[in-house]
Amino acid sequence: MTSLTTTNTALVGQPAAQGWYTNTPILELKEIRASYGPIEVLHGVSLNVYANQAVALLGANGAGKTSVLKVATGLLAPDSGCLHIAGRHVNGVVTDELARLGICTVPEGRGIFPNLSVADNLKMGTYSGVSLEAIEQSAYERFPKLAARRNQLAGTMSGGEQQMLSLARALATRPVLLLIDELSMGLAPIIVDQLFEEVTRIVNEGTSVLIIEQFARKALQVATWGVVLNNGVVEAQGSPDELGDALDSAYLGKKVQ
Repeated sequence: MTSLTTTNTALVGQPAAQGWYTNTPILELKEIRASYGPIEVLHGVSLNVYANQAVALLGANGAGKTSVLKVATGLLAPDSGCLHIAGRHVNGVVTDELARLGICTVPEGRGIFPNLSVADNLKMGTYSGVSLEAIEQSAYERFPKLAARRNQLAGTMSGGEQQMLSLARALATRPVLLLIDELSMGLAPIIVDQLFEEVTRIVNEGTSVLIIEQFARKALQVATWGVVLNNGVVEAQGSPDELGDALDSAYLGKKVQ
């Protein structure tokens, strides 16, 4: 792994709507091959996420979706191919440097600190240089339920509230691109609807989103583009209206929710 010698301050924390790079993909994977040990899991994956765009990355379990996110965040080095952030070649760049370029992840399982309070979880976002006051104001305005639980241990909250906290903490870094892994996992349908409404709001505010989601149809309701993976290969991509048959094929012939 390598490190960037300078930080792209023109990119960090700049909403895409303000950006100079709106005609260049925020995230570009070109013919990415990647492996875990001797086993190759991505076989030439290419996809783009542009400014002000939500892209749904879909496919059955084991299709390679999380591996794509790991490549995009520097957790999995590609064997070949190119990873670009806003037109900048970043193969081998360490994860914290990519975070400084505006890439932030809401991981599967939420990734909160269960033994810390809501306020202390939010405090973790201050590493990006944003003040705690600004982070809390943004979080509590976006998710009023968190304000009422400010001093509560995060692990004692409901799953939906924990997911709100995870989103709020990620947004505190003012990302250019938000990578979301299984937003709906283990949550009640009404909470899932609320969270996906928030994803739409996030995109409208200028943050691009790449979302992995088990409920493919739900993800496509907020996405403008979808990419279907099957066994580490892009099987299809297109607008939500164009992906019906490819989805059913990727999910072993089953009608997809």
